[in-house]
Amino acid sequence: MRLELLAEPYAVCTAPQPPGPGPGTLAAVLRDANGYTWVGPEAEAPQDATCRGGWRVLAVEGPLDFGLTGVLAALTAPLAEAGVPVFVLSTWSTDFLLVPAELLPAAQEALGAAGHELARSR
Repeated sequence: MRLELLAEPYAVCTAPQPPGPGPGTLAAVLRDANGYTWVGPEAEAPQDATCRGGWRVLAVEGPLDFGLTGVLAALTAPLAEAGVPVFVLSTWSTDFLLVPAELLPAAQEALGAAGHELARSR
């Protein structure tokens, strides 16, 4: 698969109330029984949320057909073997892998060794 590194660092935040999605390239607000999770550019992180920044985003070139199987497995298995944690988001058209910025070189190396193509940042 072909992946593109998004230029800006991202944050993953938790908040009791729904933060706005923000105007960034990729942003998401999710809800579960424990509250809201916000994901977006670090510079746009909600001020009233608990956040962990320093994530880099690898976007899978899409669109991906809903009938495809094993896409995330093919991407996360090499990362797991390299000891790189991942936070995954999926949209209607593609998948996004968030990896800790300090482990980005290891992630890129593992994905490249597994046969995935890494494009330049946008």
